Amino acid sequence: MENPHEAEQAVLLERIIKNVDKCNEAVLEMNHCIKEFLASSQSTQVTAQLFSNYSRNVAYNLEVVGKMPKPV
Repeated sequence: MENPHEAEQAVLLERIIKNVDKCNEAVLEMNHCIKEFLASSQSTQVTAQLFSNYSRNVAYNLEVVGKMPKPV
């Protein structure tokens, strides 16, 4: 005797599998896009780090100059 719900379960399982496959493809595409974005923004990150270091050095030098005695 056949399970009366077997056909319905098979159809539902098939739909779930197709949806998981589509979701997996979308995640792979998103990962690819994120990798491209990160690669293209690498120069911006380097530039931001350079400006950050420059700003920190300027602040330090201004602080040191402020503490120096005035010339006679």
